[in-house]
Amino acid sequence: MKVAYCDVFGGASGDMLIGAIVDAGLPINALEVEIGKLGISGYNLKAKKSERAGIQGTQVVVEIESNPEVSYTWSDFLDIVERSSLSTTVKRQSISVFTNLAEAENRAHRNSSSDNDEPLAELGSLDTIIDIVGTVAGFKLLGIDRIFSSSIPMGSGIISSRHGLLPASSPATLELIAMAGAPIITPRIGNTGELVTPTGAALLTSLAEFSSPKFHLQDIGYGLGARNPKDFPNALSLWIGVEQTEPNVNSLVLLETNIDDMNPQIFGYVQERLFSEGALDVWFASIQMKKGRPGVLLSVLLPKELEHQLVSVMFSETSTLGIRTREVKRFEAVRESKIIETLFGDVHVKVKYLKGKPVSVSPEYDDCSRIAKDYQIPLGEILQQVSIRAWDLIIGNPFPQGRGEANEPE
Repeated sequence: MKVAYCDVFGGASGDMLIGAIVDAGLPINALEVEIGKLGISGYNLKAKKSERAGIQGTQVVVEIESNPEVSYTWSDFLDIVERSSLSTTVKRQSISVFTNLAEAENRAHRNSSSDNDEPLAELGSLDTIIDIVGTVAGFKLLGIDRIFSSSIPMGSGIISSRHGLLPASSPATLELIAMAGAPIITPRIGNTGELVTPTGAALLTSLAEFSSPKFHLQDIGYGLGARNPKDFPNALSLWIGVEQTEPNVNSLVLLETNIDDMNPQIFGYVQERLFSEGALDVWFASIQMKKGRPGVLLSVLLPKELEHQLVSVMFSETSTLGIRTREVKRFEAVRESKIIETLFGDVHVKVKYLKGKPVSVSPEYDDCSRIAKDYQIPLGEILQQVSIRAWDLIIGNPFPQGRGEANEPE
């Protein structure tokens, strides 16, 4: 998987994250196209190379050209995103960031109920939606599958806002961190001012995991903030690479029993019971038993800690008088469940990885079965079209059975 790690050593804001994404290699015009899908105007996006305490990077500035005093509401922002032509994934993630930010603001102001139609103060300008959607879309354009972040640094000192003087780590920023249970670095000695803005905190806590991934580093980008203090670089570092993924080896238990005297209608129920109790796999095989009687070999693969529990199920639900058991080792390829966009809507697919690279995709049966029924299209055709779409989006090479274009549903 392609991963991104945000090293928040000198602060974080929406424009710093966008700057890091651009500095890591995303063309600013590609980002402008995505933001243009919001259907808003009256702004200008500029990217320029600059320096912060010796660190070279990119500063992205959102210039509001008209009606800079207009204050939007949360409902306004959500409506703009919903009506846009952005992808389903970018919409969903952007709305999640806005929802978390709105909740944090309500908590900070001790509002008992959320009012999404109340005009906002600092967060009510166009640059808020541009920062959030631009960051989400930027990560998507870079092909990032997972985002990680370092601990969030707390600012020190006092800042001025429309609400008056506030601590450098604003109440909304603190609420976002508390809501996510994100790790922090306590304020350093001296007056650093605000290091992490509410928008920056909302993006990190909504999109990132706070852990240290193992990955092969490929690209680095530095996003620069608006300030240029002498004591520290007001910058954020973005590391991009491919996650180290190797097959896992797990120790499991295999239970087996031969059955030749049980009503065959019961086998389906037994399989369901075993799966519900935690079995990893259950299968049947036809065998020939003594005196020429046909029988069934029942095999169950399970974690060792569930051995006695599933043995009890097999004894109580089948006619067997004995169960064989042995420990086995199983190599497990790294796999991941993803949601892809298709002509039929979002579909879950399983992706298998070898040495950090996706090598195969498999559509989820339940999703494809539902689509086949809804659109009255044969299930085999849906499975093939989703496989082709997933292969193109995730692996990017020609589909092994020949490329094909999915027909639009009627």
